[in-house]
Amino acid sequence: MSLFREAAFFKSAARLDDLPASQGEIAFVGRSNAGKSSAINALAGKRLAFVSKMPGRTQLVNFYALGGSRFLVDLPGYGYSNAPVAARALWEETLGAYLRTRDPLRGAALIMDVRRPLTELDQRMLQWFRPTGKPVHVLLTKADKLSRAAARRTLFKVETELLLFAPNFSAQLFSSLKKIGLEEADAVFSGWLDAREPVHTRDGQPAAAPT
Repeated sequence: MSLFREAAFFKSAARLDDLPASQGEIAFVGRSNAGKSSAINALAGKRLAFVSKMPGRTQLVNFYALGGSRFLVDLPGYGYSNAPVAARALWEETLGAYLRTRDPLRGAALIMDVRRPLTELDQRMLQWFRPTGKPVHVLLTKADKLSRAAARRTLFKVETELLLFAPNFSAQLFSSLKKIGLEEADAVFSGWLDAREPVHTRDGQPAAAPT
């Protein structure tokens, strides 16, 4: 059974000191309106994240429990120009610190619309995240909007460009509507979470060994 089928809302956080203790987590991030919430819901097999036609809906860091103190983390979308300047600055500060310093973070699921992959903001995100040494797996969403041949060509192009960033950056085709790529994505993300890592405390530091 898919690990994500156990997902349940745990909490929302606006600040780093509100983040829960964690044994491992995967962050879902991407441009606003790229299909991030739909991808999360497809993996979970139920409605977890709010799906809206209005970009910028997710404004908090939302944690979904996967069991065993592991989490799927839904981050605010980037590139939403109509958000208030003060709000964007706060989100960027929180997200930046989270992605660069959160020790329990095992990797990032980067959501891109297959029709508009690797935008300038996506590439900046990859360059910015690369120094962490953690993996990125790109979900090229809305793959059903292209012919199979066109989708495969786009996937090849994206995979080739990702290798220029880091060897542990990968990609796949995905469609929430047609249920394309669910098993592949589940296997990648479950593999990250199943890797044995130390338990971390609320502030992201390794927890003391039990006595």
